[in-house]
Amino acid sequence: MTCVSLTRLSSIIEIPDVDARRFATEILPAAHPVVLRKLVRAWPVTLRSDEGAQAVAAYLKQFDNGRPTTVLEAHTGTQGRLAYATDMRDFNFNRRQKTVSAGLDDLLRVMDIPAPPYIYIQSTPTPQHLPGFAAENPNPLLPPAIAPRIWISNATRAQIHNDNDHNIACVAAGRRRFTLFPPEQLVNLYIGPMEHNPSGRAISLASLEEPDFERFPKLAEALKHAQVAELEPGDAIYIPKYWWHHVQSLSPFNVLVNYWWGNSAPTAENPLTPFLAALLALKDVSPADKAYWKTMFDHYIFQTDGDPVAHIPQGHQGGLGPHNAKIRSGILKALQALVNAGVR
Repeated sequence: MTCVSLTRLSSIIEIPDVDARRFATEILPAAHPVVLRKLVRAWPVTLRSDEGAQAVAAYLKQFDNGRPTTVLEAHTGTQGRLAYATDMRDFNFNRRQKTVSAGLDDLLRVMDIPAPPYIYIQSTPTPQHLPGFAAENPNPLLPPAIAPRIWISNATRAQIHNDNDHNIACVAAGRRRFTLFPPEQLVNLYIGPMEHNPSGRAISLASLEEPDFERFPKLAEALKHAQVAELEPGDAIYIPKYWWHHVQSLSPFNVLVNYWWGNSAPTAENPLTPFLAALLALKDVSPADKAYWKTMFDHYIFQTDGDPVAHIPQGHQGGLGPHNAKIRSGILKALQALVNAGVR
């Protein structure tokens, strides 16, 4: 096993003084990660971080309505790497239901322990648990309808995973290191099962902290494409949907506020739907069948050879051509008919 020197990785591009218009018209369409320094430096919660963990905790507690949330707890031997247990039947942490205030108290109690247990108040929607927080700490790039979630921990490590949503993650206290990989590095990241995973998203089985290149040799290729950034209180990062990311909390007390959006398609039009259907229909068919359907997808869906229906007169292209509400409705009805008929 060999340690990875993250100082050798490419730095994520930084763009200063971004406003909502520039974010929507330039950064979002580019679909590349960007560090947004000092984006939320004026937040009241970020200003409390200058006074220390106790001040941040006291500020957050005033919003706590007493509704329990999920708190992950792991023993010191995990070194904060929240992942699978050795046999993958279970995980190396326990889930508790506690209030945000109780979780904060637990974190403050272990702050000065040299080898503490690890505590992670995970993915807590602030409107449901800390009402009023979002109004005092608004995201300057997004509409208020995109609600924040809060993540509070000591020096934990979120393993390589991705999301089907865009993400703006804002560091309110502590320091965090983000290591990102482009979507196409899936083939080199040794991603685990979809159904059985620590926190709702499939994670890499390869450790970024202690990489085993004998067991996971393709990880070395993934690292050639990795980008890294360390964020201070007030800094934020935009992570486009599908980008793989590893997040390491570097301080004894850390607060992150993030925003997910962009994956609001109806069930039938959500890209995950055809992917799961393809797992059922195509994964175990013959090589000849796979070759045929790969050609169909490449030609008609991904259009790898240009417009696949340019030779068909407009008005006769049907579902293979440009879509309008009537055509989409017809496709949905055809899908429903297949489901009702048992898909023969």
